[in-house]
Amino acid sequence: MSIGALAVSFGASTLAHADNEGCTTVTTASLALPGVEIVASRMQEAGEGLPRHCLVTGLANQRTGVDGKSYAIRFEFRLPVAWNGRFLHQVNGGNDGVVVAALGDKPDGWVSGGTVPLTRGFAVLSSDSGHAGADPANKPFGLAAGAAFGLDPQARRDYGYAADMTLAPVAKKLVALHYGRQADYSYMAGCSNGGRHAMVAAGRMPESYDGFLVGNPGFDLPRAAIQHAWDVQAFLKVDPDIRKTITREDGQLIASRITQACDALDGIKDGLTSNLAACQKAFDLNSLACAPGTTQGCLSEAKVDALKASLAGPRDSKGEALYSDWPFDGGIGTGNWRTWKVESPVVPWNNYPIIATMGAASLNLIFSTPPVVVEGGSDKLIEALKNFDFDKDAAKIYAKDATFTESAMDFMTPPEVDAPRLARLRDSGHKMIIYHGQADPVFSVNDTIRWYGKLNANAQGHADSFVRLFTVPGATHCGGGVALDKFDALSALMRWVEEGKAPDRIIASINPANKEVPALWKPDRTRPLCPYPSYAAYSGSGDADNAANFTCAMPDAR
Repeated sequence: MSIGALAVSFGASTLAHADNEGCTTVTTASLALPGVEIVASRMQEAGEGLPRHCLVTGLANQRTGVDGKSYAIRFEFRLPVAWNGRFLHQVNGGNDGVVVAALGDKPDGWVSGGTVPLTRGFAVLSSDSGHAGADPANKPFGLAAGAAFGLDPQARRDYGYAADMTLAPVAKKLVALHYGRQADYSYMAGCSNGGRHAMVAAGRMPESYDGFLVGNPGFDLPRAAIQHAWDVQAFLKVDPDIRKTITREDGQLIASRITQACDALDGIKDGLTSNLAACQKAFDLNSLACAPGTTQGCLSEAKVDALKASLAGPRDSKGEALYSDWPFDGGIGTGNWRTWKVESPVVPWNNYPIIATMGAASLNLIFSTPPVVVEGGSDKLIEALKNFDFDKDAAKIYAKDATFTESAMDFMTPPEVDAPRLARLRDSGHKMIIYHGQADPVFSVNDTIRWYGKLNANAQGHADSFVRLFTVPGATHCGGGVALDKFDALSALMRWVEEGKAPDRIIASINPANKEVPALWKPDRTRPLCPYPSYAAYSGSGDADNAANFTCAMPDAR
């Protein structure tokens, strides 16, 4: 689905090509894996913050789909000359469909300590998950072209899980042939749909990776897609132009009022909703409503009702929940939140929000069985969500037929999604760290918290021995928001996997790339991210901008 971090491509063409001395001699013949072809390999000289490395491109499982289109799992593998002995499978966001540069993280390394894993010495794999989003054959689908692969059942499976299962042994054999030995440790990391990839892999193939780094996971993505139709219908009751429903000023008001009510619940007023559990009791949406005769510094009744509906989550006519509810957090209403929910800066989309453009295409073409072909104009995609029937259409994410033998819930979500145990992950001794922005407008952190609670119950209260969840106050979707959203979760995972040191805190700081950070915050401010259900509480003394003066407290401690 087209939900996930918008990938920043750092193309190989930006680096000077050297001769191939020192590049891999691995070929299709020497790799000797059925259906796998090595297309090219070329040395990339050091530059633009990246080390000297060999770039290998290839593909697997070329075929013709039931829709008559050509498919293959295309990949690139970057193998640094100064290798640290580790392999990282970078799983990507959105609808996939493009081979994002295999760096291992965003170019600023926002969850890997400010330096991308490739530069840290990791061999890094990236793929398009089995389909080409820019396939010229899909041009008639317009803005829905990136989801047109949903017409082919195998492309759906590859996107959901099969491409990852295909590529893991390919990557490991290529590493062994290139370096003359196997990797010491293997990791998988991604955010949004990439986080979903990693969670699914932790359930389906936990033995293949020593550690899984899971960001803002869309693990429940088909159900989360129903939320997009719910949001569109709720906000359109405010104004027939969704872009005008929650204005920038409205968003600032919402964020400021939540922060005002919840800021001090962690022991200090610092602009962060750290004590998320207490905030849910401290803030009331009705407090945003205009009093009679007032129009400034408040929201109309229609806007408050729309927010109530959105945050309560989608339901059918019987009142049955179809996805999840959402928490109050000071990042709600900020720029990233509005981009997803009500208005984006994307001109070709007519500035409609991401959920209404990309979300509509994915909900219909990928997650519905049989697939529902929608017109690819921005107005038509809005209309498709406006006409979504929560009684009849929501059931299509669970449906199967003779051609599409796996439902969207089958191929997209982790096994045992509603009753997680992860027994194989636990028994293998492998580990998983999950991080999730509390103000994420795409995938509700409440859904992730609920999933973790079920896992912990099934693990008799010991889920933290193999999985830990860290929520990020104020953060929206894979970075952004009124938040300290730069941290080294990768090193925390490595210490857990390689040294047996479970992460009791991960230090977060200001990401210079985040333009939503308040100007009054000191640039060297730090905070601990705490393992759920604890939160960062001020100790009562010392520099309030130093993480060392915060403890990880339990919600009932105050």
